[in-house]
Amino acid sequence: MQPIDPNGPAAHNPADLPSDVLVVEDDTLIAMDATEAIGGFGVGSVRTARDVASALQLIAERAPDFVLLDVGLVREKSFAVAEQLERQKIPFVFVTGYSGSVGVPAAFAHYPVLRKPYLRDELLETLRKWRSQD
Repeated sequence: MQPIDPNGPAAHNPADLPSDVLVVEDDTLIAMDATEAIGGFGVGSVRTARDVASALQLIAERAPDFVLLDVGLVREKSFAVAEQLERQKIPFVFVTGYSGSVGVPAAFAHYPVLRKPYLRDELLETLRKWRSQD
C-alpha cells in the first residue's frame, strides 16, 4: 500500500479514528498491508491476530477500540470472536472476500462487511465510522 496523500481525498483527522485497532486476519500480506495503512492513518496502536485463540487472548489482555474481523480464518470461522466482541460491546466489521451474505450467520447480519480486496479509502472510511458500528 502506498502512503496516503495528506491533501488527497482520504485526508483525515486522527481524532476521528479509534486509537487501538485489532486486525484478525490469517493472510500475512493482507494483515501487514492493513496494519501499515491503519498506522499511516494515525492510529496509535494496531495489533494483529491470525486465529480465534490469539484474537480472544489479545481482547482479554486489552480490549481494542475497534476490530477488523476476517470471517474465514485458516481452519476456522471467526464467529466466536464476534460473539465476544458483542458481549463486550466492542465495535467491529467483518472482512471477507466472499460476495453477498455468504458465510455470515443471520445473528450477525446487522454488522457491516468490508469486502476484500478493499481500497485504502474504503478502509479509512470504515475506521471513520467505527463508533456507529457497535
